[in-house]
Amino acid sequence: MIQALVLALFQGLGLGASLIVAIGAQNSFVLRQGIKKHHVFVVASLCTLCDAVLISLGIGGLGVIISAFPPLTIIATWSGALFLLVYGFRAFRAALAPETLEGNATSAQPVRLRDTVLTVLAFSLLNPHVYLDTVVLIGSVGTHYHSLDRLFFAIGAMLASLIWFFSLAYGARWLAPLFRHPLAWKVLDGMIGCIMWIIAASLIRVGTGH
Repeated sequence: MIQALVLALFQGLGLGASLIVAIGAQNSFVLRQGIKKHHVFVVASLCTLCDAVLISLGIGGLGVIISAFPPLTIIATWSGALFLLVYGFRAFRAALAPETLEGNATSAQPVRLRDTVLTVLAFSLLNPHVYLDTVVLIGSVGTHYHSLDRLFFAIGAMLASLIWFFSLAYGARWLAPLFRHPLAWKVLDGMIGCIMWIIAASLIRVGTGH
């Protein structure tokens, strides 16, 4: 009994980690916030919480409902593409006038907590890829487990998100000395802009049926 629960836990942890540890829009944002030391705990906590809620809904059967209503997917796809295009434009604009980190300073113009929260929620909830990973994929795999095994599988997947987001957010500060140089910010913002637009382009292709 205990061995089965532990196995389900690690299977959830492994699947969650394999899906979340990738360069994407959400991870790029978390990395940037960690380097700038802007509301790091809030960012990591919200990303983890959103994943936990979506995983719970997926294992509870929401993935099946979403698959049965294509219009929901279409709305999410175009909303996500628009958001990523706008954020990518902002990243490219920032690359033209990068900020530097001096000593313990985090930014000349600190970002408001409200703005940070809204941006995290947008990255977490407007990206169809997030729903595909957490609700549909993890949810569909989780439905094959029963009773406590399913619960431990879900906990394992949520634990992967917890470990990853906090490690990424707080580990990013070790890169802070590098980002005292304007060129480093140009490279980072340019990369983030490219990632945002590449993902947006993939969503547009899906939305147009190409």
